[in-house]
Amino acid sequence: MSLPGGLCNRTVDTLVDRLGAKEVTGPDGGPFQVLGSVMGPDPVGSVRIWTSEKVAKIVYIGVVVPQIGLDSHMVFAFGHEDSPIPHFTLDSVAAGGHLAFHLDLIQRVDAGIHMVYNDWAHTPISAAFEELNTLEGLSKAQLEPRQLTVMSSWMVANRATPEAFEKLDGPVNAYLEHWLSLVDSEVPAAVLADIEDTNLAVRDAKNRALLFSADVDKVWAQMTRLLGEETSEKLRLQLASNQISA
Repeated sequence: MSLPGGLCNRTVDTLVDRLGAKEVTGPDGGPFQVLGSVMGPDPVGSVRIWTSEKVAKIVYIGVVVPQIGLDSHMVFAFGHEDSPIPHFTLDSVAAGGHLAFHLDLIQRVDAGIHMVYNDWAHTPISAAFEELNTLEGLSKAQLEPRQLTVMSSWMVANRATPEAFEKLDGPVNAYLEHWLSLVDSEVPAAVLADIEDTNLAVRDAKNRALLFSADVDKVWAQMTRLLGEETSEKLRLQLASNQISA
């Protein structure tokens, strides 16, 4: 298995196992959706979806097109609409001869006015964040400032040498283990008091509409060129809400 595929699939396996998640399969009992490409008749990837009592849904999207050097794997674990628990995301990819990854716990409130929330949801991953900013062989990916506004301050998006990519399991697992600890624990009273001014469901809907907006994230233009407009839009909408859309 490729480096990007291995990192993402190990993460998916941990999520499914620890959350007791059940897969939502397609009509034939396979992946929820098989992805085709405008480049040819053969499938190029799949969408897999799981549900759990602990979280709303887990979505994996994998696209592998050897003829253009693309090997992309991403997973999102979305909390319930009324929960303050961040969403977990990992994107690992090989494209254009480069390896890269994106890792974040997507915040559920305005971080600029909720420091008690920050210290509960994000501060415990600061050591892993620093490791990902100092590890030899990593370099920052170029993201526009407006795109950064819909992510957390602990988001990391880096290119990586193969040697550095092989060392990512530690910090990725630190993010994942902290996130799982939040899922498995009661939200402290001090955190609930800190965020009582926030309508979590309304903010989440607005944040995800921007996070997965084609205007904000240019990756959707690339997905449209590769998969076609209809399929790309279905993928975008699958991530933008907790509904499982056909």
